[in-house]
This record gives sequence, C-alpha cells and structure tokens, in this order.
Amino acid sequence: MDNYGCPLVVTGEEVRDRRAAMTGMNRDSKQRPKVGLVVGGGPAPGVNGVISAATITAIENGCDVIGILDGFKWLEQGDTQHIRSLTISDVSRIHLSGGSIIRTARSNPTKSVETLNNVVNALTSIGIQYLISIGGDDTAYTAYRVTEQAAGKVNTAHVPKTIDNDLPLPDSTPTFGYTTARHLGVTVVKNLSEDARTTQRWYLVVAMGRTAGHLALGIGKAAGATLTVIPEEFGDRTVTIKEICDIVEGAILKRLSMGREFGVAILAEGLAASISEEELAQYGTVEHDEHGHVRLSEISLGHVCKDAVRNSLAARGISVTIVNKDLGYELRCADPGPHDMEYTRDLGYGAIKYLLNGGSGALISIQGGSLAPIPFGKIIDPETKRTRVRRVDVNSESYEVAHMYMLRLKRRDFEDPRKLESLAAVSKMSVEEFKDRFEYLWTGPKSGLQS
Repeated sequence: MDNYGCPLVVTGEEVRDRRAAMTGMNRDSKQRPKVGLVVGGGPAPGVNGVISAATITAIENGCDVIGILDGFKWLEQGDTQHIRSLTISDVSRIHLSGGSIIRTARSNPTKSVETLNNVVNALTSIGIQYLISIGGDDTAYTAYRVTEQAAGKVNTAHVPKTIDNDLPLPDSTPTFGYTTARHLGVTVVKNLSEDARTTQRWYLVVAMGRTAGHLALGIGKAAGATLTVIPEEFGDRTVTIKEICDIVEGAILKRLSMGREFGVAILAEGLAASISEEELAQYGTVEHDEHGHVRLSEISLGHVCKDAVRNSLAARGISVTIVNKDLGYELRCADPGPHDMEYTRDLGYGAIKYLLNGGSGALISIQGGSLAPIPFGKIIDPETKRTRVRRVDVNSESYEVAHMYMLRLKRRDFEDPRKLESLAAVSKMSVEEFKDRFEYLWTGPKSGLQS
C-alpha cells in the first residue's frame, strides 16, 4: 500500500491475476480491458506527456488503449468512428512535443441527459471500461457527470490540465501546462520590456486566464512587468472598463513623474468576465461557448483599453505611444518544459494506477511525490454544482510581494504632498482634480509593509 492507501501497481503474474479478478475474466481470455483517453478544452503543454505515460502504463499492465478524437464532440452524438488505437510505438516520444495527438474540442455533453447517455453508450459500445479525461474545469465537470450517468459501467479519472492554473489542487500544486506557459510568457514580456525601453513606448499585454489571474500574475511577477491587473483584486463585484483604464493610466502617469515614458502593463483576460455583458456589448458582439462562458477571445480588451487610455491622456495634451498584444494562443501548444514533461508522466501513470486498482470518479493529484486522488465530490461547488475554481489569494504574502514591486498608484502617493504635486503636474491637472480622478483606485493587500 502507498501513503494514501492505494495498492501499488506491480508487474508480472500478480498484475494479471488482479486484473482478471477485477474484470471477471479468466486468465485464458483473449479479451483485454480497454482504456479510453479523451482531451477537452483548450490545449496546454504536456497533454502528450499524459497520453504517452497512460498508454505505456496501461499496455504494460495488459490493457488496450483507445484515443478518442476531438474531445467529446463525436461521443455526444453517439458516434464511435472517430477513435484510434494507440500503441507504445505511437507514444514513446510524444511527451517532448506540444499539442495533442488525439486533438481536443470544447464540446459540452452535460447540456442534456440525451447527450450524456450518448457518451456513456458510445463508450460501452466501444468496450471502454476505464476513461481518462484530460482537461480543465469544464472537462472535469463533464467527467463528473459522465461518472454519475455511467453508474459503474465506466470507471473514470480526470487529469487536471490548464495554463490558467485555476483547478482546485491542494498546497498550490500547479496544473500541468502552467509552468511552461509562464516560462514562455516571461520570455515574451522580457523582450517587450526591452523594446518598450528602446522605443520609449508602452505595451499593454492581455494574458489568458478566464476567471483567475494566475498566469498574468506569474508572468508579470517573474518578468518584472511595470503593472499587472487581475480580477481577484476586485473580489466578486462588477468592474468597469473605466476602472481598469484608470489603473493603467495611473501607472503611466506615475512613470512619467519619474522621467520614464515606457513600461509594460499586463491585464488578465478574466477581467473581461468581471465586466457586465451590457458594457461589453458596447465594444462588440458578446458570444458564449458550449459551456455558457463569454468568449473572452472575442472581446478585444487590450485594444479597448489602449484606445481609452490614449484618448484620455491626449485630451490633456499628453502623448504616449501604446501598443496592445494578446498573449496565450502561442503558449498553449508549445513544447512542454522539463517540469511539465516530468509532471505529466507522473499524472498519466497515476491515472492508470488509480483505475486498475479499482478507483473511479476522482481528479488525479500528485502530492509529495505520491498519488493522491481527489474525489469529484470534493471539487464540485455545492451551490453552483460546477467545478470549484482556484483563484489568486490577494491576501497572501506571494501577492503582497507582487503588488509591492508593481509601479502603480498606491496609498503613499496620495499621502505624500510632494509626490501628489508631482503626479498632478505631470498629469496636467490640479492636485484636487488628480485626487478626484484617481484616489478611489488605491487597493492593496490588507496586511504587510506600506504600499
């Protein structure tokens, strides 16, 4: 037994005997258990690592492996033709590569009992006894509902995947894909920072993250971006475009008061989800995905903020060059970094180990180097009936450090008369006008050193 009460997967005669007992087969049967692999949601570096490890471990333990193409897109229609058998030679080196050899899709079979039944019936008709889903919060919820609908016909395990890092794993354990996306994002922002200094301009970068600011903050903190704004700063309240733009404008003005005309501000994509749909509709058509979420990629948050800030400054005779850039799609199918290469092997192995030892209905987690499955019931919010989302803790010391090193309007800027006068002068406003316009913005960690 391991530290979590899971029997260890072993090799040889004992494995064959155990598997035969679990599946009700005699040892002479030619039928082999089938493991299905399905990927849902957006890509993330490391998907192929999970597929590789799970396939190799399953085959070495006497199972066949079926790759289900395009997420749940075909299964929810009852279509069983879009599948492929996977062999060790198919997957032995794919852990080094980005993307997904079985592709992915955002289909949502939980929208009706009929589509859920189609999924379960399709899986059982293929002969799949074990299903490993790889995905984020929406795919985790789909796996949970499929588990309920299957009622023991199919055992399930979900491997948490997202560059957003927003699934409820314990002890700050990252979701796979996040560390690679952060690393590559830092490289981009470092280059933009040097370009900003060289050309004396501002870059406004919007980093992916539908509801949480982990990726934006991780990139901004590591790269030393001038400013990072995340939705968690505002709690659960509705945010306005003006408020976001005032924060960015305040940072630009503070830099100007220091004699610097350049910088990089990072906005978390999820800020758009905190804005009312009525306000978003002023800037374009508001569309929703299969899971009911606003398609944030259709909202050009960076472009909207760039124009608003530039126009506000220009109205007072202040000329600043601002360039907006979206950051995310170029990170999702990148080759994984060493951490994600290693981590996804643990996860793929752990998923097979959990299933072949009789487990079902859990999110696969590795804690302290050991398998620690988290039952679906513990990750589902009892009120929303959806997967819990892990957000940035803005009261943590980690966020306190990030906030301290941002250049943005803070409490001391309004308490120090000399600073206040300097800011008002560069803003081409009176002190009272400056305070009326920007003093409401000050926010920060509730504890810690003076901000």
